[in-house]
This record gives sequence, C-alpha cells and structure tokens, in this order.
Amino acid sequence: MTDTKLWHPFADMAAVRGDEFVLVRGEGVYVWDDAGNRYLDGCASLWYCNVGHGREEIAEAAAKQLRTLETWSIFGDVANPPALELAAKLSSVAPMDDAKVFFTTGGGDAIDTAAKFARLYWQTTGQPERLHVIARTNGYHGTMAFGTSIGGMPAVRQGWGPLVPETSQVQWDSPQALRDEIERLGAERVAAFFCEPVMGAGGVFPPPAGYIEEVAAICAETGVLLVIDAVITGFGRLGGWIGCERFGVRPDMVTFAKGVTSGYLPLGGVLVSGRVAEPFWSEPGKIMVRHGQTYSGHATVCAAALANIGIIERENLIPRGQELEADLWNALAPLRDHPLVGDVRGGTGLMGAVQLRDDILGADQGAGTKLYKAVRSHGVLTRAHGVGVALSPPLTVTVDQIREIGEAIRAGLDDLAAVSEAA
Repeated sequence: MTDTKLWHPFADMAAVRGDEFVLVRGEGVYVWDDAGNRYLDGCASLWYCNVGHGREEIAEAAAKQLRTLETWSIFGDVANPPALELAAKLSSVAPMDDAKVFFTTGGGDAIDTAAKFARLYWQTTGQPERLHVIARTNGYHGTMAFGTSIGGMPAVRQGWGPLVPETSQVQWDSPQALRDEIERLGAERVAAFFCEPVMGAGGVFPPPAGYIEEVAAICAETGVLLVIDAVITGFGRLGGWIGCERFGVRPDMVTFAKGVTSGYLPLGGVLVSGRVAEPFWSEPGKIMVRHGQTYSGHATVCAAALANIGIIERENLIPRGQELEADLWNALAPLRDHPLVGDVRGGTGLMGAVQLRDDILGADQGAGTKLYKAVRSHGVLTRAHGVGVALSPPLTVTVDQIREIGEAIRAGLDDLAAVSEAA
C-alpha cells in the first residue's frame, strides 16, 4: 500500500502510514474492505451506526434536501423546516420538561456547549461564582477544550499543556466521592456534574446499582446541574431514547450525537430543560447568547436525522439495546475463563468490553491493538480501546450474529496466546 497524506484521529501515524485498513461498502451489519473481505460490524463503527449500514431511506432524504435547500445558517432568526421538525421531535422524547434543543456538529462540541451553558446559566441567574465542572475518572467527553479538561482518561488529557481551570474528576463509581468534592469546593462554586449513564470510550463501565439515581439526588440537593452525556448511550443503545430513562432520572441537560443520525451525517446537540433555558427565552432584548457552530441546524443533516429516527420508530429499535443486553453479555462473559483475559464488562445495554490481563498490558502496550487486529482477522470489527476491545453492534444485529462476535473474540485471543507461546 502506498503512503498516505491522511492524518488519522487517535492514531500512531508512524505505524499507520502505508498500512491502512480501507473500507469501501456497507450493508446491514456488514462492511467490506477494498480487497473484498466482509466483516461483521461489532462496534457500529464508532458507537454510532444504530440502524445499520446502507439505508437508502436516509440517503434519499439527504439527497432530496440537497436538491431543495442544502442549508442556510440558523444564526439569529433564520430557521429551516428539517431543523424545526427535528428539534420538536427530540424535545418530545427528552427526559425533562419543555426541553429546548441546541444543535451542534457532533458530541465534542455538544459537551463544550453544555459546559458553557452551565456556567452561563449561573452567571445569568446571579450566582457567578458557580464555575466548577465535575466529571468522573474513566469518563470520556470528547477532545475539545472542556471535554479534554473534564475527561477522566489520563492518556487523553496529557500533552496539551494547561487545561480549562475550575474542573475536576471524582471516583467513577462512588456517589460519596461526588458529595465530598462538592463539599470540598462548596456547592455555591459548582456549576455542573457530567455523567455518562454507561461509560463508553473509557472502557464500558456500567454504573453500580443505584449510582445514577444517587448522584442525581445529590445534584438536586446541592443545586448542581446534572448533565447526562448520552453521546454514546442515546437512541436505543441502552433501551431508551437517551439512556438515563431506565434509571428514572430527569437531568438538567443532555448531550447527544452519534445515534441521532446513525452516523450517516455529522450531528450533535444539547437538550436543555425548560428551567435552565428560561432565563434566555423569557425576555426579548435581555440576553444575547454568543455561541454556536457554523453548521448548527444544517438542513440536510437534520433531514437525514429525521429519516434515521423514522427507521428507529418504524422498526421499534429503541428497546433493542435492553432486549439484547443479556445476549451480548452471554456471548462475552464466558471469555472471562480465557487465560489472557483480565476482565469482561457489560450487561447494561448493547455494549460490552473485553480487557486483557494487567501483566500482559504491562509487558506490551500494543497488546490491545493486537487483539483488535486478531479479532478482525476472524471477520469481526471491534473497537480497540488500549487495554482490549469494546463492542456496540448496530441495534439491528441478530442473536446469532452476537454469538459470532463472541466466537471471533475467543479466536483472536487464542491467536494471541499461540503467538505468545511461540515466543
């Protein structure tokens, strides 16, 4: 393969150049590479292809909108029909009252938007000292300024110099750690707490029983805004539109992306509760919010999202994440007995992870990537996450295909074991 000029995200380009894995086609839960090999998509690309690949309905909706009005900026008082319709639809399924919808281009800028809105809300309502934003260890909230700063994965935070001040992380599975941090800082200084219902990119960590409910109660008690990061967990991944519904909590804001279009076009956004939005919506001429992205509310992207949501509703895909969670867990849990495996996580939504033993990772920092490639050689694509592989197949996957995923991971582990023994 010839050298490339394409700089890949999250990549060691010295290793990638000249050795790219090129995908050219997708249909259903399968994709094909440029050599004609077929792969079962066990990770919905990057957690997002919820309805599967090759959906003509989405392509047709985007093409129709492109021929009508590709888009126009929605800054100020301008709107377009797909953006208006999509905002109304998302508000109707939001887990909060009278939700307003602020569109972004993806999950990273949705996180930065929510963090800025949290601070601005308190500035506007007479508590300007509420600036601090708390998140969790192992958490991942994208790679923009706020997302990097509140993220709980050290490797993602390192090397960029000073990050956004007034941010911190607490132990991911301890409500008491959140309460202690709020008390340490003083509730009057804390703007918001960011929480993934199930941690995704950080390694697929389901919350301990009662955790989400308890941190929501702590936020309500102390006045801290609860921001649910549903970029990965939304649109059926956990069995609900957002993912926090199964825990019975009503957040102040929700960040979303990925599954809203199933990745067919880039879109993200923030659902803002009526209470938090009220100061900005109530009195003309009082507050100008100087924030937004050029392609916010992009007409063609919103048309694609509406078509995607139409598929989700027509095929009843929202419950699938919860309906299939046991099947995925049953396919992965037996891998705990494999001599190379240190941990298997999952059981909450259509998400899972297989982690290698600590001593293997300590001896070879590339072991996780080697496992990913070994599994790929058996016809299944997973998500490499440094210490192993993560799973989040399209919601259209069958139980038999889920079993194939588990079998391919075992085969990949066996391949690694054989190489290790030979060495």
